[in-house]
Amino acid sequence: MDFPVTFNIFGKTILAHPLFEAVGMFLGMRYYFYLKRKSTEKLSFNTSAAVLIGATAGALIGSKLIGNLENPYALFENFSIRKFWSNNTIVGGLAFGLLGVEMAKKIVHHKESTGDLIVFPLILAMIIGRIGCFLTGIDEETYGIPTDSVFGMHLGDQYLRHPVALYEIAFLIVLWIGLKYIQNLKKYPSGFIFQLFMLGYFIFRFFLDFIKPRVEIIGNLGMIQMVCICVIIYYIYTINTKILYLK
Repeated sequence: MDFPVTFNIFGKTILAHPLFEAVGMFLGMRYYFYLKRKSTEKLSFNTSAAVLIGATAGALIGSKLIGNLENPYALFENFSIRKFWSNNTIVGGLAFGLLGVEMAKKIVHHKESTGDLIVFPLILAMIIGRIGCFLTGIDEETYGIPTDSVFGMHLGDQYLRHPVALYEIAFLIVLWIGLKYIQNLKKYPSGFIFQLFMLGYFIFRFFLDFIKPRVEIIGNLGMIQMVCICVIIYYIYTINTKILYLK
């Protein structure tokens, strides 16, 4: 296979990453609306609208902000709106999307968790998006560092690299199976599936980023890893508090 994989659409050459990302978001949203129609938990229009706006605004801001702060030196040395807009990361999107939802829920005075329903559509969208990341090779910063391990692959240059997108796809599939098992037990409080998803994914990303190119901000940690630590601490506290409350 030659990297990067491109597609010719309406006479324009498009990288796999943005194409698969768009397909992933579309299919993820369709899956979400399908689950929402089947769900017995109904939210009012005001609550649904507030949560959707909060999640979208937070995810958009967070993905751009953290994506650019991955390399703050390059950002401030040669700033451009186009470059700022093109840098994204799912870690920032998830973290700030969470903040946006929590702020929106406070505005409409909704105290119950609203995250469980979005978990599996979100995982589906992420898996499809990561296929695009893998097919794009080294043309975007979603590849791994060079390695001499058995997992090394040529992704578009002379080095064997960790195919981190494939690692993430494998992890997300295992996470899906594990969360589905817990969901089928039906012995958990509202929001627990989403909390486990966030905790599991951010722990995974914290360690995965050690084998990805990164600018070290504090010690040997990059910006994404520092965001991961904050989210991990938040969810460990949240889950422990909920378990103690149920006891």
